[in-house]
This record gives sequence, structure tokens and C-alpha cells, in this order.
Amino acid sequence: MDKNTITGLVLIGLLFLGFMWLSPEPEQTQSSNDITTQTETTATAMGVDSLSASELGWLKENIRTAGAVAVKDSAANYNLKGAGYDLTLSGEAISGTLTLDGKDVVNYDDVMAKDLTKMTAVQQRKAIDMLRNTINTLGKYGKFAQFLSGDEQTITLENDVLALQLNSKSGSISRAELKQYESEYNADETVNDKHKVVLFENGSNNLNFVINTPQALNTGDFYFRPQQLNDSTVLMTLDLSKDAYWGIKYTLPKGENYVVKVDIVQHNIGKEVLSNSPILGIDWRQDVRRQEKGQMFEERNSALYYKFAGGDVENLSEMEDEKEEKVAKLEWIGYKNQFFSSVLIPTKTINTADFESTIIPRGTDYLKNLSTAAEFNDYDWQSENPVSFDYYLGPNLYPLLSDLEDTLRPEQDLELTELIPLGWTFFRWINTIIIIPVFDFLGGFGLNYGIVILLLTIFIKLVIFPFTFKSYKSQAKMRVLAPDIKAINDKYPGNENAMLRQQKTMELYSKAGASPFSGCLPMLFQMPILFAMFTFFPSCIELRGESFLWAHDLSAPDAIISWSGNIPLITEYFGNHISLFCLLMTATNIIYTYITMQSQGGAQMPGMKWMMYLMPVMFMVFFNNYASGLSYYYFVSLLITILQTYAFRKVIKEDAVRREMAENAKKPRKKSGFMARLEEAQRQQQAMLREQQKRNHNGKGRQ
Repeated sequence: MDKNTITGLVLIGLLFLGFMWLSPEPEQTQSSNDITTQTETTATAMGVDSLSASELGWLKENIRTAGAVAVKDSAANYNLKGAGYDLTLSGEAISGTLTLDGKDVVNYDDVMAKDLTKMTAVQQRKAIDMLRNTINTLGKYGKFAQFLSGDEQTITLENDVLALQLNSKSGSISRAELKQYESEYNADETVNDKHKVVLFENGSNNLNFVINTPQALNTGDFYFRPQQLNDSTVLMTLDLSKDAYWGIKYTLPKGENYVVKVDIVQHNIGKEVLSNSPILGIDWRQDVRRQEKGQMFEERNSALYYKFAGGDVENLSEMEDEKEEKVAKLEWIGYKNQFFSSVLIPTKTINTADFESTIIPRGTDYLKNLSTAAEFNDYDWQSENPVSFDYYLGPNLYPLLSDLEDTLRPEQDLELTELIPLGWTFFRWINTIIIIPVFDFLGGFGLNYGIVILLLTIFIKLVIFPFTFKSYKSQAKMRVLAPDIKAINDKYPGNENAMLRQQKTMELYSKAGASPFSGCLPMLFQMPILFAMFTFFPSCIELRGESFLWAHDLSAPDAIISWSGNIPLITEYFGNHISLFCLLMTATNIIYTYITMQSQGGAQMPGMKWMMYLMPVMFMVFFNNYASGLSYYYFVSLLITILQTYAFRKVIKEDAVRREMAENAKKPRKKSGFMARLEEAQRQQQAMLREQQKRNHNGKGRQ
């Protein structure tokens, strides 16, 4: 670049700076706010939205279908109110307002005219989005769309045992309280806050119906109109027109009644819903609440139960998540925990149902989430009362459930008592035929249930007393014969004489009138009773909350020492406490084991002795977390057995037994079929053994 070029550029720069300095500042014609507003308006004007012609047509059609009719000047106007909109169709013109974000109210005409002087572009677009959502909602729900919004109201029904709250949102029972039972569970264990048992509340139970219009509609989405017909009856209705409604009627009889009558009621509904589908669905979900201190037993006894029409009662797994699909022909469905249940019993058979049970992780107030999706396939849209239900909300009390079986459906065998786990079929018979009737009889005198258990134990001991006496007498005979048996063993030693030794021993038993198996007879009768009681006590709601001595609740462990830590693999069964009745049961069991082994003359092998003493300790680990009433029963039963043993020793003298056996030996005895077959088998085995020994001897001689 030469010198002349550089000089020219400098002169041009100086001239530009001089011009800028000498030029006057232009006048400001707009404020900064006006400039900002104009900029925003200009920038967003291109982003406003509107409804298409087809969308506008659908909006008008849906307002006509779902809106309320108002006649004005001989012309029909249709008004539709919903969540955020209030629209009126007069002829072909729509007017009304839209409420955005629950606060900003805009005019429908201004939205459609895109008048940004009345709203921002953002508000205009939100309004159009709301109208599109309204079109979709109205298209799905039809005339039921008018029930998607409303005022939430609570109605109360109450009798001597139940207190119910019904909510207009969903038209269902939102809370159920059992007035005669108190919850044993507190989320904060440091607070002893007694309150009534609440089966569900705060949305933890949703029993809704699915109406199969062209699209399935769940009644849980709707706001019903509640009507208190009388002290016992509430009607929840969806009024589709002046002369057409669909509703649910709840009736709770006065007195001590745990059954709510639920009726589906409808009037002139067929032409309103325009449905040819004969299906009504049930959508029932419940989070099963904790009610007891011991979570382990509540988890084991909480499940979804159902009964096949004319068949058995089944249930989903208590210990893991499980699903069942397309379960057909059911008479009832029940959600139960350890001592309380919610059972839905329809007048018609449920055609199909899908079930699901999910365990809720520990640390909450709930145990499991149970859900049902069921259908009736013969729903009549023309009937005034197409379906009815008996909805049981109450305790798992055997006499009560047994009476309901006879009164609700006399023509059916509902088997509601299967909700109470009483063991396998044979043990269940013992419980239902013997234990429960005697227990209820004794409990009817108003005695403390600790005394009732004592009397029940004495009753059982009296029933099996003849067998126990015969067993002890047989044991006395075996003790007397012990020297003779030892002499036989010494006379015929070795494996080669095993069959002969056994034959001589059996001959000795036969002559003396003794049997080594007779001592097992009382145990044969007592074991089924022990197993029956093992299932009875944890399921006996009568013991719930009943105290005896130091035990505050006979249906729960009687902890005298507790700790907060968990011992891996042990806490799950033993718990984090020590139960006194279980400790007493263990000590008594060890004493009884010692007495039994002493009475047998110490003939057991040393290893067997340790095993016998180890068993009571193992039982302690297993029973420590069980109901204190069960440990108390076993403790009393063992204590009575020990007393009987000492009493029998006083009554049954070995000298007298020896004389009796001597007299028996003189009498000709006819062999029983069993003994004859046993001796014949022994002779055959002995002959085979001799033949084998002979072959072995001949083989060695040839060698």
C-alpha cells in the first residue's frame, strides 16, 4: 500500500467521525416497553393456532351430544361445562369462556379471532390446545363427559359395627371402619395410639365399574350426584337427561351387619349410551393395610381369594408376586389379611377375571396391592336393576362367615369360611367339627380366653386319656420285658441271627401281651390335634387383643425382651424378641423329654439322646414368633402330660404289670393276622438266609 492510499483512508475516517459528531440525536418516538411489546407481538403473531373446519364441526357435534339442553325463544341451546370450559352452542354459533391454568379466563370468540390485544399468543395457543383436548374427551365419553368435573362430596353410612364414607368422585365407598375392633399396628412403635380398624381410606381402595359404551368408561373418572334416600341408603347417580340416569345404590342395614348391599340401578339408559355391548366390567384395586404388630404373619395370611362357581376356593400366592388371567365362572372375590376381609359377592356369576397380587416393600403401612379386572357378559341395558352385589367388609370370624353362607345364598355353597386358614382338609375337619365348637361354647361363658384355652386343653386331654393310659401301661410292660429282651440279644448275637432274634422277641411280646407299637397310639391321635391347633390359634380372631397374665395379645407373640437389630436368617423366623410362653414351652418340653428317656431305661444311642434334647430348642426358634396363645396351649398340654406321667407311675406298679404278663403268658393266644404274616415272613427270610449261607459254604469247599 503506497503513501497516497494511506493518506486517503485517514482523511475518509476523519470525515466520518466529524459527521457523526455534528449530526443531531434523533427523537425517540416509542417507549422501550412499546418496542418490546411490538417485537413480541410481531414475533409470535406467526405462532397463533386455530381449529380446522373438521375440528370445529366435531366440537359442535360433541356439545350437542354431551351438553345440557336449554330452550330459549323456541330454539335449543346446548350448554356444556367441564374442567376449564363453559361452552354454549346456539344454532351453529359457539360462545363461552375458557379458563387457562386454573386462573386466566379468555373468551371463546377472542380465541377463535386470534385477538392478541385480549390475550398473549401463548394463551391463545393454550386455549386452542384445550379445545382440542375437549374434542377428544367429548368424543370418548359422549354424554358422560359432563360428569368429568364437579364438586367432591362425602356421604356417611353407619350402623353398630360399620362406619362408611362414600365419595361423589367415583361414587364408591372411600373409607370403611370397623367400630368394634382396634388396630394393633402403629407406624411409630413408641406411640401407643389405639384407633379403630380401618380397612381402607385415602384412595387405598377403588371399586369402580367399566361401562362398555363405544369406548370403555371407568366410573372412577366421574362425579356422581349423591342422594341420601334414608338413614340406611345412599344413591349415587349420573343424570344423563331429565328422564335417564345410571347409578349405584348402597344399603347398609342397621344393627350388627357387615354386609353392604350394592345395586346397579339405571333408567332409560339404553337409548342414551347407544351401546349394544352386554358387558359390565369391574375394576377393583386395594392396597391391603397393616393391622397387626407382627408383619410376618400378616404377610403370610394376606392374599387374593376367589371361588369357582360350584367349585373350590383358590388364592394367589401369599409369599410372592403372582398373576392369573382369564379365570372363568366365579362366585365371589375376596381381599383378605390375617383377621379382616373385603369380599365382593355378586348375584350373578362373574364370567372372567384377571387377578394380580404384588407385595409392597416393607417400611410402609401396607402389605400388598391386589387388583381385579372382571366382566359380566350378560349385562342388560334395559333392566332397571341389572346387577347386585353383597359387599362384605368385616372380620374373619368363623361363626359369622358360616352364618353368611346360609343367609346370603342358601342355594349356593359359598364356602366363605375358607378365608380362614385352618390347615389341610383332615386338620380342617378337626378344627371345624371339634375345636371351634368347643372353643365357642367355652367362650360363650364370658371367661378370659386364657382360661378358655386351659379348659380346651383339659377337654382334649380327657378325650385322648384312654389311649394315653394304655400307652403308659404298654411302656411299663416294655420296661419289665427289658431284661428278657437283653437275654435274647445276648443269646442270639450277630447279623446272622438277626431274623431269629427278632422272631424270639416278637414271641416274647405276644406271650406277655405287650406291643412296641402301642406306645405310639396316643401320639397317633394327638398329632392331628396338635397340627390342627397349630393352624387354629394364628387364625383365631377371638384371641386378637385379648390379654392373659403378661401376654397383651394372645394372637401375637408375648415378647418380654426385644431388640432392634436383625440377625440374618434367624430374625425371619425367631423375630427380634423372646416370648415367655415359648420359653416356658421349651423348658417344659425338655423336662418331658428327660422323663420319657428315663422311663425307657436309657436304651437310646448317645447321638439319639442329643437329638431328642435338640428338638425342643429347634421348636423354640420356630414358635417364638407365633401367637402366644399357641405356645401357651403347648405349654399347658405338656405340663398336663408330665403330671399324667407321674400319676400313672403311682397307679401302674411294675410288679402288678409283671403278674399280669405272667397270667397272659399262661393263656393260649390266638395269633392275629398281622403277627401270623410277620412270623411267616420271618421264616421265609430265615430260610433264604440259611440257603445263602449253605451256598457260600459249598463254594468255599470247592475252592
